[in-house]
Amino acid sequence: MKIIISGAGIGGLTAALCCIHQGMDVTLLERAPELGEVGAGIQIPPNAMKVLQALGVDDAITEKAFQPLALEARMGVSGQQLFSLPLNEKALSRWGAPYLHIHRADYIAVLAAALRNKTPQALRLDAQLISYQQDATGVSVQLANGETLKADALIGADGIHSAIRETMLGPQAPRFTGNVAWRALVPVKNLGDLAPRPTACVWMGAGKHAVTYRLRGGKLANLVAVVERDDWASESRSESWVERGSQEQALADFNGWHPTITEMLSQTAELYRWALFDRAPLPRWTDGRVALLGDAAHPMLPFMAQGAAMAVEDAWTLAQKLAQKLAGSNDVPRSLQAYQTQRLTRAGAVQAVSRRNGKTFHRKSVLSQLATYGPMWLAGKLSPSAIQARQDWLYGHDVTSAQG
Repeated sequence: MKIIISGAGIGGLTAALCCIHQGMDVTLLERAPELGEVGAGIQIPPNAMKVLQALGVDDAITEKAFQPLALEARMGVSGQQLFSLPLNEKALSRWGAPYLHIHRADYIAVLAAALRNKTPQALRLDAQLISYQQDATGVSVQLANGETLKADALIGADGIHSAIRETMLGPQAPRFTGNVAWRALVPVKNLGDLAPRPTACVWMGAGKHAVTYRLRGGKLANLVAVVERDDWASESRSESWVERGSQEQALADFNGWHPTITEMLSQTAELYRWALFDRAPLPRWTDGRVALLGDAAHPMLPFMAQGAAMAVEDAWTLAQKLAQKLAGSNDVPRSLQAYQTQRLTRAGAVQAVSRRNGKTFHRKSVLSQLATYGPMWLAGKLSPSAIQARQDWLYGHDVTSAQG
């Protein structure tokens, strides 16, 4: 079976590896001329690590990643700890795989190296897909250079601005959430005693929150800081990951917050911002022999650290469903429909929790903060295992198992 995948991000690279793992012939198209140092930190939760383990790339990922000591929640101004859930062996024993942090560029580099090792010619750079057509025998894609490629199935892993999704379903109208995110990377040695702890920590406060964790052996501190900014002009509402932001504005947004956050904003050499948009769930992810994956299918707000993990889960399930039809069957559309059916509910649930978390992290009044954060603090003191148990459905899930 021949598969064309559009988009060599984390989802597309993982999908290519999963399809090759299932014995398929894969061509992965990437419009960029090279895979560069785009983005910053990413969290790899246990549910995604299980797929990477099944693909045999977990050791290479672990070598490039950082393993946090705990999952933490703190108050943004005072730094008061609400709870701390130990990871390391705790994550392995409870959820079946480690919890890691990695730089996006390192993640992509490991996946790309694994793909080149298995099928050197599979990845085609500077190859932009502009349209597709299909019939009962296959699907053909047209590239910007005039070339036409044919396959049994086409997978759109081309992100939130997916050209394949637009061809399939028409243009979408994303909704500005009123939240703007700042992101920064700072050498830990530059932060001294104000360096964030070696944990995955969410800092919560009135109308804003921040997330801190470490990368590259603990040498880099990663910051994502989200603030409600309804006054921003429309030209500032960019979804671009590479738009530079004003350090003065970022510090003003987090004025009075804990020194760890403000020091990271002060010490960063490069500060980026992007506006957070939400999109309505799609009516479908498939069109005959064409299927969407990851952000192209179910873009998520970054309040669960599960966007890339859901793409990784998608990739395994999609390849598995296609492989079940390899034995003498040409019913690719039915296989892709089975993939959608299996993934739709779980991806939708994670999208919904991500939306809710944005409100949970941003409680504005004293009463609402007490009502929300007080029980968190009490549970963290009296029953941290109860907080862990609330994550079992997410981190304990294993798409590589027979029940996945």
